[in-house]
Amino acid sequence: MRQIAFYGKGGIGKSTTQQNTMAALAERGNKVMIVGCDPKADSTRLILHSKAQTSVLSLAAEVGSVEDLELDDVLLEGEWGIRCVESGGPEPGVGCAGRGVITSISFLEENGAYTNLDYVCYDVLGDVVCGGFAMPIRQGKAQEIYIVTSGEMMAMYAANNIARGILKYAHSGGVRLGGLICNSRNTDREAELIEELARRLNTQMIHFIPRDNIVQHAEMRRMTVLEFAPDSAQAEEYQTLARKIDENEKKTIPTPITMDELEELMIAFGIIDQADEAIVGKPHAPVGVAV
Repeated sequence: MRQIAFYGKGGIGKSTTQQNTMAALAERGNKVMIVGCDPKADSTRLILHSKAQTSVLSLAAEVGSVEDLELDDVLLEGEWGIRCVESGGPEPGVGCAGRGVITSISFLEENGAYTNLDYVCYDVLGDVVCGGFAMPIRQGKAQEIYIVTSGEMMAMYAANNIARGILKYAHSGGVRLGGLICNSRNTDREAELIEELARRLNTQMIHFIPRDNIVQHAEMRRMTVLEFAPDSAQAEEYQTLARKIDENEKKTIPTPITMDELEELMIAFGIIDQADEAIVGKPHAPVGVAV
């Protein structure tokens, strides 16, 4: 059984990418379980065709405690036989959102949810890698991490930050970085930029997913692209990504870079120059030099 995790900046399309990829892995004949580790509980909605699956924490609150739950209460089966669980979290501004991750994974392990599976996929909030959100990395639950990013500055910043978290636990927990997934935002020289970022992080851009509005059309119907438009070019992109993950043998200890190095990378690709010219009509000056 391979335990993988998808991390990425909020709003980057991580959960959508994860669900479409897991659907493609299941379509290949793999037995899959998704464990949603995001308080929004949106990691399984496309597989279950629902607004949001009722989370472990919500169900535990209804019955009194997590010890009063049965596995069938929290584990639902969706398309392609994919098993689905949502950890959940507290109300915004109250308590620790990572608590749901810790509680859920412990409950699943104790109640035999990990039997007869080829893949377990953790879908984890990735703006920060701390506390309960780091549990799949910290305790070696996830063996390989896939970071969803784009050519946008903050998406790359988050990817680099996640790489720091992987590095911290790589030697004690054995976790490895499987690669970057570029979920395109149609930014300048995006594929080249993420390829270079991957090289500097000692990993690979395992796949470039082009932007296509068919993804949004499928999401509005609470479906994966593979179900909504199985013959589309975008469905083939997710199938290709699933195949690459299935066959991936390049799992590395990352080498995160500094913020200065990240900015220098964007300058080297002309991204910051182009942004400055668009805003003020003049080229970017080297750091410390007046324009």
